[in-house]
Parts: sequence; C-alpha cells; structure tokens
Amino acid sequence: MSIIEDIKHKVDITEVIGESVSLQKAGRNFRALCPFHAEKHGSFFVFPDRQSWHCFGSCGTGGDVFSFVMRKDNIDFGTALRQLAERAGVMLEREEGERKEDKEREKLFQINEAAAAYYHDVLVNSTMAKGARGYLAGRGFSSETIASFQLGFSPGSVDTLLKYLAGKGFAESDQVAAGVVLEGESGGKHDRFRHRLMFPIRDSNGRVIGFGGRAFGEAQPKYLNSPQTALFDKSSTLYGLDRARASIRKQNLAVVVEGYPDVLMAHQHGFENVVASMGTSLTEKQVSALKKLTTNLILALDADAAGEAATLRGVEVAARAFDQKAVPIPNARGVVVLENVLDAEIRVAVLPQGKDPDEIILEEPSRWGTLVDSAVPMVDYIFEVVAGKYDLSRAGDKSLVVKDLGRVVDGIKDPIRHAHYLQKLARMVNVDERLIQAGIRGQAGQDRKEPRKSGKDEASSPLSFRSPLEEHCLALLVRYPELRGYCKDVPSDYFEQSENRECLGWLQSGGVKVEELDKPLREHLEKLHTRLIPNEREGALKDCISRLKERFLRNAKVRENLSIEEAIAAGDVDRLIRLGEQDVESSASLQNVFIERSHGVRARTK
Repeated sequence: MSIIEDIKHKVDITEVIGESVSLQKAGRNFRALCPFHAEKHGSFFVFPDRQSWHCFGSCGTGGDVFSFVMRKDNIDFGTALRQLAERAGVMLEREEGERKEDKEREKLFQINEAAAAYYHDVLVNSTMAKGARGYLAGRGFSSETIASFQLGFSPGSVDTLLKYLAGKGFAESDQVAAGVVLEGESGGKHDRFRHRLMFPIRDSNGRVIGFGGRAFGEAQPKYLNSPQTALFDKSSTLYGLDRARASIRKQNLAVVVEGYPDVLMAHQHGFENVVASMGTSLTEKQVSALKKLTTNLILALDADAAGEAATLRGVEVAARAFDQKAVPIPNARGVVVLENVLDAEIRVAVLPQGKDPDEIILEEPSRWGTLVDSAVPMVDYIFEVVAGKYDLSRAGDKSLVVKDLGRVVDGIKDPIRHAHYLQKLARMVNVDERLIQAGIRGQAGQDRKEPRKSGKDEASSPLSFRSPLEEHCLALLVRYPELRGYCKDVPSDYFEQSENRECLGWLQSGGVKVEELDKPLREHLEKLHTRLIPNEREGALKDCISRLKERFLRNAKVRENLSIEEAIAAGDVDRLIRLGEQDVESSASLQNVFIERSHGVRARTK
C-alpha cells in the first residue's frame, strides 16, 4: 500500500468533513449543505463506503479526502498530504533538501513573528510611537483592532530591529532573507522599515510572512511593502484573507478593497468578508485564492481615475481567472447548444468621489452595506466607464463606443442578458438596435477565426480508494511521452483520485522537473511506470479516455436527475425546462461517446 492509500485508509472522510459541515444521515450516506456555495437544500453528499464526497448542486465538485481539505483550506496537494499524514499518524519520509528548506522557511517565519511582536510592543508602549497612536485614534481604529491585527511601529533609528533580532539569536543574513533588514552596497546592514506604522501581512494560516509600512510626514514611498522572499509574494497575497476566509465562505461573497486601513475598518464594524489587494491591481493569483472560497466577487476600489483604471483591470483579471462552465443556450434555429459562460458573479461597488472605504465605514457603516448591496454587475460598470470616455453627440465617438462595447455584448451568451445589454447599447448611442446587432455580428466574424474550445466541465463523481482505469490511462502516458498530446485537453475532473489529478496536471504541464513533486507522488508515478502495457498503446489510451468521459457524463446525469427532483418539489417550472434541455444535451453527449468508441473498435479490428 502506498503512503497516499495508507492515509486514505486511516483517515475517516466523514469525520474530517463533519468538522466543517453539519452532516445528516441519508441511508448509507450523509447529506449536508454544501460548504463551497450557498444553497437552501442540501446537495452535498459524503459516501463513507467509498470514502468520497460530491456536491450535486451548482458547484458540482467532488473527490476524496485530499481534494476536500485542499478546497476547504485553499492549500496545495503537498500541504494537504502533510496535514492528513499527521492526522493519520503516518510518517512521511523527508528528503534532505526538503528538510533543509523547511528549516529555513521556519526560521523566516520565526523572524517575522518576532519582528511583528517587537513592532507591536513599540506601538503600544513606547513614547516614540505617541504620534502613531494618535494617528490611529484619529482615524477611528479601536484598541481591540490594533491588538487583534497586531499593528506596530518601527523606530526611526537605523538598526534597532536588527539588534533586537540579533539578541534573539537570529543571524543578520537570515534577517535579510526574511526581508526585515537591508544590506547596503558597502556590506553594512540596517532596518528596512523606519519610522513607519506597521501592518503585519499573514498567509492563509495566519502566520506573518511580511509587512506593509505606512510613512509619516513627507517620506516616500507612502507605503512600503516587504520584498519578495521565500515566504512573501505580493502578487499572490491578499491582506486579511486569514481573517476573512470563514466569512467569505459563509456569505459566499468576497469584497476586495485597496488598502490596509480599509480592511481594518471593515472588520472592526463586522464586515468580515473584506480583503485588500495592498494597493496594486488585482492579480490572477489573488483571484485564484478567492475562487476556492466563493464565485461572487465585489471590487470596491478608489473612485479616482487611477482607481477606475485599477477596477477595470481587476474586472478583466477576475473574469479571466474564474472558471467557465458549459450551459445550454438556444441558438437562432431554436437548437439548444452548450456555451461557455463565466462561472462567477463579478460586481463593482461604485464609491463616492474622494472617499475611501474606511472613511465611509467610519462615518456611516450602514452606507457601506448599501454600497456593497447595490454593487453593479461588471458589464454595467464597463458600459459606464467606456461611455464616459467619449462624446456621444459625435458620430465618430458613437462608432468607437459600439466597437468597444460590442465585443462585451457579443461575449454574453445568455440570450436574455444579451438582449438586455444590446438594448442598453442601442439606447446609449441612440441608434437602431438592428444596426447595432449587425455591426456586432460583423465584428464577431473578424474576431472568431479560431475555433471555440470547449469549456472545462465541473462535475465529478464519487470514487473508491483506487481507480484502475485512471491508473491505466496515466501509465500509458507516463511510459510513452509521444502519447501525451492526447491528454492535453482532458479535464482533470475526469480523474477522481487526487493523486491521479496531480499526476495528470504534471503530464499536461510537460512532465518536467519530477524532483519538484512530493515524494509520495513520485513513488506513485514510479508505480504507474511498472504497470503492464498492451501492445496497441494508442488505441488503449483513446479507449481509456473515452471510458473516463463516459463515467464523468453518467455521474453528471445523476446530478441532473437530483436537480430535477428538487425543481419538481419546488415547483420551479423555468428550472425544469432548463434542466430538461440540459438532460437532452447530456444524453446526446453520452450517445456520441458510444458512437465514437464503436467506430474506434471497428477501425482497430479491420
């Protein structure tokens, strides 16, 4: 038995999931409200016999105990492996390089934690921080917030922190590696942060990985962040996420602001689903951290020109980073086809000119709640911003607006929403709707020379500890690199075991740097490499992929049937119609799988 299999056997998935959700007995299985999306009727099932879970609701995800912990805690496979191994009492053999790296990272954590404690003590107790304490009080921050977020103050002298940490036994070179000390050209070292209000930045587990420092007086830059270190990557970090994670999941909504004070004031007044991008444009890495908690995002950035530009970039990044799902859309001939639609709701909270979120919340908390509740869909925001750049009394500007916004309208696949925004664009430029539509179609013909790629399906299905079919497929790909082109577009959800999903991702990325994989995954790959392989490799691989697709589609139909039962019970006619159309499409997809497989069998037997 491999280490991964050993962990699965020793860890009870029902017990693990039961710590996060309230499970109710449903025959031999358990049922609950899905922890990954908001719902009124429980569509989340745990299957103890198979040690698996699956959501038959809107998020349509599933897997084993590893995938649940990864999704719930927003961690990678290696971290989940170590957490579950500790829980199961399974010893993981650490390689020399890994042990050394872990020790180095732990030392950096200790330095950052010690620095945060030092800065906080200075802020609370030192006379040199009197001005900083007055500033925070004037901004309305409570002593509880200051203590809870461990705000601090860095003295103005050049080496106060350096000497303090050295007294704690931390080498100067390690302080430089942690990012709290700078090394000058002459080799001398001094504190990076001086005479600044300090905001400790934490990872998703609440450990300090860096700092943001706000200057007093005319010092520049106004905000200074820690440099890139082994712990801190600004592009993938969101300030306050460790505090906001539970609330984001509970409310199924994340609100993104720009600065540290905005997060502090929001949390102080009970708006605990707020995080900050730390003064930069939202990045795909940051959105990736959020999309594991929610698919509902509100951007509440500054209302000035720079904030407007940052919001537009944030909208674009978020739309690109969130997944897409295939939904049934009737075309012009009345035929229902599957189109890729953004599987997220992205909105923008339009702030009053010259007002930051922390100011709004301090003056009138209820007003902030209203601004968030009334946030406009991203398409409406884009319409408003683009239209504001042109003079709509001029024919040339009208043409430019139609060109810019026509692409946006064309990208909306839902027919009702498409018609709504088409009418809105026509009214905006005061031009007949039919002419607008004709212009959009002409432009779309230019933009769609490349064939549309099918979107990644989301549903997955219950699983057992091992899947011979998945392993046989991967064994072919591991042994024969020339076959890997066939797996390039295979969705990871076809594979139900977490270790097999990880191996598929490694193969799809080119299958290089195997030494970077966790050792249990490398052992799994080695095991796959020793499997017996038939002579007819290409045909066997195509058959494996076909059967994996069939299994995926069959379980998708199970999900649809459960949704149909709920729609009948609720008397939701519109939903029943949509699900009926989707059921027809799923049946057709399954039929196509059987047809393709039969053709392949006949071709191989000729």
